[in-house]
Amino acid sequence: MSEGQSGILQPRVLIPFAVITLIWGSTWIVIKDQIGSVPPPWSVTYRFTIAATMMFAYAAWKGFPLRIGRRGHVLALAFGIPQFFINFNFVYAAEHYITSGLVAVLFALLLVPNTAFGWLFLKHRITRRFLVGSVIATIGVVLLFVQEIRATSLAPEAVLIGIGFTVIAILAASVANVMQASEDLRARPIASMLAWGMAYGVIADALFAFATHGPPVVETRPGYWLGLLYLGVVASALAFTFYFGVIRAIGPGKAAYSGLLVPIIAMTFSTVFEDYHWSTLAVAGGLLALLGLFIALQSSKPTPPSSEAG
Repeated sequence: MSEGQSGILQPRVLIPFAVITLIWGSTWIVIKDQIGSVPPPWSVTYRFTIAATMMFAYAAWKGFPLRIGRRGHVLALAFGIPQFFINFNFVYAAEHYITSGLVAVLFALLLVPNTAFGWLFLKHRITRRFLVGSVIATIGVVLLFVQEIRATSLAPEAVLIGIGFTVIAILAASVANVMQASEDLRARPIASMLAWGMAYGVIADALFAFATHGPPVVETRPGYWLGLLYLGVVASALAFTFYFGVIRAIGPGKAAYSGLLVPIIAMTFSTVFEDYHWSTLAVAGGLLALLGLFIALQSSKPTPPSSEAG
């Protein structure tokens, strides 16, 4: 398949790209509601227990092999721990110190390590158009970041801790993202690998939760469990299946642009549900991010299409 036939504007890439952006743009409000009586590591464990169960069921239903061999388990462990253990535990921890909006804005910078690691480890070419678009988009993110910092009344120490946790989460997610574009993983079904990757993440999550907070804490509030089902089924099982497919099709750098749009979507949801008011900085940052996206995603695709549609 030629580059022109397999770029981001093709429905098989554009539709899941749009879906995951809308889904993840809505999750920050749901995650905020999850932080309460249940320790965050247990909430992460519950979320990915649901997600892993759904992925195993889906893989079995579609006939994808669940016996992935020793090499497959090594790969699942290698991306599952950073993605579904380190990343999410640090995100939830960060939201104890800074606002969900600030975490979402910082996560928009995922495109930087994704692009850098893709160039360093996978030899993906960075075109001038993509670089220019990324710089413009990053300036937009900086403006959004400044807006969020101005809007918070948190102590500087808390902000620094929250930012530090978020940066660790971003780097962990980037490692897992770039692995999805490797030849070894691209040759394997997404559903099978994702099921096992989540399973290993759940084991690590549960061990960490028990070590830091003791036995599982159960929330009786229906809203908590409804939110957890949404995060587990829609925002994890469905969204990561789409996202890893997008990474395999267009590379980790371009796929990370979904994260650039997430804070804009999150702010839009916040406008409707939380009476968020857009400032001049927020509008300028959002417009620059969209302009950067438009420029960067017109550059050529860095990787050949995946041989498996998983």
